[in-house]
Amino acid sequence: MKAEESRRSQEPEVRSQKSGNDNLHADSLVSSAHVQLSSLAICLVSGGMDSCVTAAVAREENADIGFLHVSYGQRTEGRERRAFEELADYYEVKHRLAVSIEYLARIGGSSLTDQSIPIAAADLSSNEIPTSYVPFRNAHLLAIATSWAEVLQARRIYIGAVAEDSSGYPDCRPEFYRAFQKTIDIGTKPETKIEIATPVIALRKSEIVRRGIELGAPLHLTWSCYEANERACGECDSCALRLRGFREANVPDPIAYA
Repeated sequence: MKAEESRRSQEPEVRSQKSGNDNLHADSLVSSAHVQLSSLAICLVSGGMDSCVTAAVAREENADIGFLHVSYGQRTEGRERRAFEELADYYEVKHRLAVSIEYLARIGGSSLTDQSIPIAAADLSSNEIPTSYVPFRNAHLLAIATSWAEVLQARRIYIGAVAEDSSGYPDCRPEFYRAFQKTIDIGTKPETKIEIATPVIALRKSEIVRRGIELGAPLHLTWSCYEANERACGECDSCALRLRGFREANVPDPIAYA
């Protein structure tokens, strides 16, 4: 225990980017403003806008980045994988890993992985967790990222979770990432030091759009739709949040919609 306490006490304090929600900001894990340059970071890249902007932040804050893509049997995996590869090409990423945990589709319980559950039309005023929630998905993603990061001796894992202006998934909350940080601290080798970085967790979608533009992120290469693979449906929860973000940012969305 003393070794673990000593290790944690030596790690830098991390915070998220600022947002109008002070409570959420206080709970966040990462900061892009006061972060020391690390040699290598792993970035979880789904192919969506949030992970794209997160990757852009990671590129600014680290000497080298590795991209990790996880397939979990989702409807639009082919399109998301294409977006992942195009983003990795854009950033000239050498460390790339694409893995499958399609057992989550066999477990079911989500409209993203279970064809018998329809993709619901967006209801951005609802406080209910939508059917698109994949039970405990982000824990699986972080576990894989941690294993790879420990092997590569990476110092950070970046994930584009959004809590304030999102669908309300429980595994996108700041407290979830605080808890998983403790799991990493306890469950890895004593000399391993890996921080979870969540640079967009407290931002609204419009702020993510603006941040992406500031960083020159290739938002035109991203894919957010839960249902379609050619032209985004414009009706699912993810499309609605994305469209609202671009509208509030007063910027045209560069992808095509049906």
